Amino acid sequence: MTTRVQERGASRFVFITGMSGSGKTLALKAFEDAGYFCVDNLPAKLIDPFAELTAKGGQRIDRVAVVVDIREPEFLKDFAKIFRGLRKRSFNTNLLFLEARNEVLVRRFSESRRPHPLSVGKGAVLEAVRSERRKLSAIRRLADEILDTSDLTVHQLRRYLLEKFGESGLERLPSLNVVSFGYKFGIPLDADLVFDVRFLPNPYFERNLRHRDGNDPKVEKFLRKHKETGEFLDRIFSLLTYLIPQYAAEGKNYLTIAIGCTGGRHRSVMVSNAIAGNIKEQGRSVKVVHRDVENE
Repeated sequence: MTTRVQERGASRFVFITGMSGSGKTLALKAFEDAGYFCVDNLPAKLIDPFAELTAKGGQRIDRVAVVVDIREPEFLKDFAKIFRGLRKRSFNTNLLFLEARNEVLVRRFSESRRPHPLSVGKGAVLEAVRSERRKLSAIRRLADEILDTSDLTVHQLRRYLLEKFGESGLERLPSLNVVSFGYKFGIPLDADLVFDVRFLPNPYFERNLRHRDGNDPKVEKFLRKHKETGEFLDRIFSLLTYLIPQYAAEGKNYLTIAIGCTGGRHRSVMVSNAIAGNIKEQGRSVKVVHRDVENE
């Protein structure tokens, strides 16, 4: 006997199913990036207990994405009834069905060299695809959304799902790091974007600034009084405001912005601080590391 869940309206369950090779694993990764608690290949009989567990007081998980498909022996027999049962309760359920054209699915299995779950022998992929499509027809009719991935790239699929199911329709931005460095000590290995600020006036040649660093207000004041510093900062602020969401759309979870000068003590430090400050003003979190400030 199934225990009834009471007052669970805020919990959202997205079930991802469909044809093998249609992109369910890639879809699940997109949901994970959108902040969902994700489970792959959950047995149908465990769906109800899992729903109860996630909805318990103090352990509540408000957004869940679960891949259920033909790999699980009881899926075809049990899933439709269980899914309808959840809908009769206060769970906010969605069923996303992914599919693709037969020839596309056959090609994907050929390229990946993985066997189709229903394939009984070598060279029988097309027959297995046709069989699976027939077996899934009833579940397909239950779907809230049917998505054909035949002509979608990995990035297009991810972007679509984040826009459709992400919180407030927004994609999660990557974790941002700003690193100052000195070229004489090498470019950071994990840098995604590298900007060279050696064209700015160098405080090292100012006697009263040489032994200070870019965190010092006097060094900052010296650099900001030069027109090229302000122009550069305005341009890089604008560029990063454009670029960061673009990287998010392509699925990048971490973005490291490296700012380099000769020794990594003055110009790169001041500019890195300014960039981080601008990012924070936009409501985003950012980590700042001054890698070489103590090396000079």
